[in-house]
Amino acid sequence: MTTPNPRGAHVLVGVTGSVAALKLPLLVSGLLQIPGVQVQVVTTEKAKHFYNVKDITVPIYSDDDEWKMWTQRSDPVLHIELRRWADVMLLAPLDANTLGKIYSGICDNLLTCVVRAWDIKKPLLFCPAMNTAMWNHPITAQQIKGLLGFGYIEIPCIEKTLVCGDKGLGAMAEIDTIVDKVRSLVQG
Repeated sequence: MTTPNPRGAHVLVGVTGSVAALKLPLLVSGLLQIPGVQVQVVTTEKAKHFYNVKDITVPIYSDDDEWKMWTQRSDPVLHIELRRWADVMLLAPLDANTLGKIYSGICDNLLTCVVRAWDIKKPLLFCPAMNTAMWNHPITAQQIKGLLGFGYIEIPCIEKTLVCGDKGLGAMAEIDTIVDKVRSLVQG
């Protein structure tokens, strides 16, 4: 997105089952500080373990919403409606499981269906977050390279002591870094 959108920018945040999902309320709050930005969230079921849905101040969707919304042929399909609504998709955090699914084209939940249906002319950013051993596994580099090959934009993970006590690469980028990258995209 290179020119400001008169209606503002719609950012769809996808959150997956990494412990970094506990930062979702801070991420949403930071994104809402960008002038003109509207935010909605798509969550995996596993991600819900790490944050309190009551701390999220924007609409949040999960697998059940997709199936409740569609009851007959003429009903809207949520993963398509969310794709149409969004100008930017941000996967933060992107855990190892969902990274593998996206790389392989698997779409077995609302979030992966949105990604599979994504208009690749619009930006899709991803913030990997996983244990250092998972990050260092050879398949991870292959999968990251694959997502970059799809035209997606990586916001690289950082090195720090993880919640599990391991120290190394794998932590999600800082919230300020993520918000600044989104700001640069939506404000041109």
